[in-house]
Amino acid sequence: MTSPTPAVRWRRRGLTSVALLAVLGGAVVAPAALAAPDPEVPTGSLVTGDTPWHYLDDGSDPSPAPAALRDWTLPAYDDSAWKTAPGSFGAKSGALAPVGPHTPKTLLNHYLDGSAAPTVPTYFFRTTFELEAGVADQVAALQSTVTFDDALIVWINGEEVARYVDGRITDTTNVEYAGDSNGDPLTSTFSAEGDLLRDGTNTIAVSLFQDRASSSDIYFDMSSLTLVKASDPGTPVVAPPTRVILTPTEKPEVSQSFSWLAGDASHTVGQVEIGLATGGATRTVDAYDAGVVNGNPNKHFSVTVTDLAPATAYRYRVGLPGSWSDWYEFRTADPKASDFQFIYYGDAQIGLDTTWPSVVKQAEAQAPRSIGSVHAGDLINTSSNENEWVNWFKGMKDSAVRTNVMAAPGNHEYSGDKLLTAWKAAFEYPHNNPSTSSIGELANLAKGDSEVAQQYRAFFDHWSSFAAETAYYTDYQGVRFITLNATRDTTFLTPAGLPSCTGAECPSSQIGTLWTRFQAAWLDLLLQNSPSKWNVVTFHQPVFSASAGRDEPVLRAEWLPVFQRNDIDLVLMGHDHTYARGYVNTDATETPGLTTGPVYVVSNSGAKHYDLETPEKNVWTNNGATQVLRGQGVTTYQVIDVSKNQLVYRSYLAEKQPDATTDLPVGAVYDTFTVTKSDAGEKWVTEAGVTPPVTEEPEPEKPATVGLGASSVAAGGTLAVSGSGFAAGAELALELRSDPVSLGTVTVATDGTFSRTVTIPAGTPAGTHTLAVILPDGTEVTASLTVTAAAGGGAVVPDESDSGGATDGDLATTGADSMPFVIGAIVLLAAGLGLFALRRRRATAVVETTEAG
Repeated sequence: MTSPTPAVRWRRRGLTSVALLAVLGGAVVAPAALAAPDPEVPTGSLVTGDTPWHYLDDGSDPSPAPAALRDWTLPAYDDSAWKTAPGSFGAKSGALAPVGPHTPKTLLNHYLDGSAAPTVPTYFFRTTFELEAGVADQVAALQSTVTFDDALIVWINGEEVARYVDGRITDTTNVEYAGDSNGDPLTSTFSAEGDLLRDGTNTIAVSLFQDRASSSDIYFDMSSLTLVKASDPGTPVVAPPTRVILTPTEKPEVSQSFSWLAGDASHTVGQVEIGLATGGATRTVDAYDAGVVNGNPNKHFSVTVTDLAPATAYRYRVGLPGSWSDWYEFRTADPKASDFQFIYYGDAQIGLDTTWPSVVKQAEAQAPRSIGSVHAGDLINTSSNENEWVNWFKGMKDSAVRTNVMAAPGNHEYSGDKLLTAWKAAFEYPHNNPSTSSIGELANLAKGDSEVAQQYRAFFDHWSSFAAETAYYTDYQGVRFITLNATRDTTFLTPAGLPSCTGAECPSSQIGTLWTRFQAAWLDLLLQNSPSKWNVVTFHQPVFSASAGRDEPVLRAEWLPVFQRNDIDLVLMGHDHTYARGYVNTDATETPGLTTGPVYVVSNSGAKHYDLETPEKNVWTNNGATQVLRGQGVTTYQVIDVSKNQLVYRSYLAEKQPDATTDLPVGAVYDTFTVTKSDAGEKWVTEAGVTPPVTEEPEPEKPATVGLGASSVAAGGTLAVSGSGFAAGAELALELRSDPVSLGTVTVATDGTFSRTVTIPAGTPAGTHTLAVILPDGTEVTASLTVTAAAGGGAVVPDESDSGGATDGDLATTGADSMPFVIGAIVLLAAGLGLFALRRRRATAVVETTEAG
């Protein structure tokens, strides 16, 4: 998403001229009388608990043919025959009783026949509020809070302003079952532009849907509706941004991405101001407009700041001049560091205003060195429900502004938002997703002019662009974090204008499998070429399901072989609202509590819980895997400590249900294991109390050295030369300099040493010389040597014409009478000559299967 920054545009509504000045031919027209001041915009709620509503609860259509479908939402509609009562409204099994935590004030007719199922499919509500003349033009926006069960649409003056849990709403009829069975009623806050308001009477219309004919309850309440006054021209409304969040780039040591929600609908531009945390100058970078979603008129903004310094603390704020956020701090990745923590969360989804903030608070307290968090999808329950996003971000508000959030989309991110518009507006992730250039040989399916190839090409091109920010990776201090999109939603995955294709080979007959395979090809290359020692993948639906009635054979067929073949370290998943952790059976060893290969984990970080699968239908054991631990009724978070040679995983109990399968108290470590990996690639996974086998690390490379039997020698005399740290079998040349004189050759022994006695040519001039040991690749190791005058004669005077004699010298035992004088000369030997640490990557055989579309 890289759209240009829009021009500054300030709202001009709500202004009234107080005088008119005209200049005609130098004459000034006298000002007219001052206009009356504008009436005040109401500051209180226009809808309260005493507001009367007209409502229809008998199952009839308020706009039967030939009337238009939504005529009943218009201000002119006659609702005088409807019932009238104040809110809230509801029923529990046909009676006026609590619906979750809410007790309705007015009883709705629950059943079509008044006594038993089927239930009334849809209820209709209308009310009005008044605005004085001149008020509507001063309103920038309106905001309202609604609580409902099960689905809802709201109109203002006939214009739709909000809809929730609308996945089953067809918009072809007024009366239908729709929504999901979500348990307790949901609460959401929506906003709408002030342009749709009018002076005088304004009409609110609401459709409330039952999710099924056998539903046990129904509920609706609009608890508030307030107005936001427009600002003066040229002056932004002072409303700080919300939902400020850091997300990683592909290179987090030198860049950082930021996203936020504007504080007001009049904020049409966004910026980030950034500088060193220690103070000094700052720079301002323009953000791009990421759009508006879910009926909220406030814009989302995102920006990636580059040219940062590694391992450096920065301060920043987001917004625009006149309406900034607070200052926050973050630190870029340190490529030289290996020790840090990160947090792993399962589904938040339910309990976003209660359980979720508590879980995050506990996790942050346990992970003071955290660089960020990975989220295994289903951050919310309904993506089109703006209030759920408000609550999710509230829970993350302290950690998201200073550490990176790496989230995977789950199936509930598609709920009410099949194109993931809310996801893409809220987050800015690396655009290094799978594409035709990164899926290897799979891309060959899209080559050619056949109708099959054309359809493959259409799918691949669509996924290469549209699926950006739902699958991505980042490398952070020795860990490659990979995020996958495990949801196979055909609306999201099918491109517009898909070429026609007939036959079993057409990709349109296997969209879900192909999407999974598309990511598998990309993932395989990412792992094969990973520069990081550790590799961690996060996604939503698990390859090994844990809760009753669930299984993901397509994911298991396409992704499990890639994980096993590349010996990935951690596979972190969600979706099942239970806890499970284990391994593939082929990774077991003869030692209890000691395994090799990937570790697979399913976790749950919200208030929604499912039952575990029965032992007979256990997906793990029925597909060649072992569950080390499984549990239900538990809400957990996980802290992973990363160091050079270990990943230490700890899962903590954040909440427990009455049916929890553990006696451990809240706050206790629920599960733990350690992954140990040597520099040579040997890896072990150990349970608590188990020590990994001692891994023989390669000996460090030893520097090659040369030793001389004496520090000086007379010309014509002999000298013992020795060395160590050389490659066995290498043939070395010995040479005396200044003018090069060969002293012969020597072959290195199997232990990397050599020893040789050489004769210094009699004609060697007195003075300081260099003895060089020359390796086959030309690398040299040298030592300094003093040559004195030949015995019984004067010093040899250097002469340019004296080339000196050359001799291999005689093999003899050195007769030097001084202690050996070792002069170290260190060199790292070239490839093929030194000792090397051979990294061995373990490969596990896995039977690969392919499921037909």
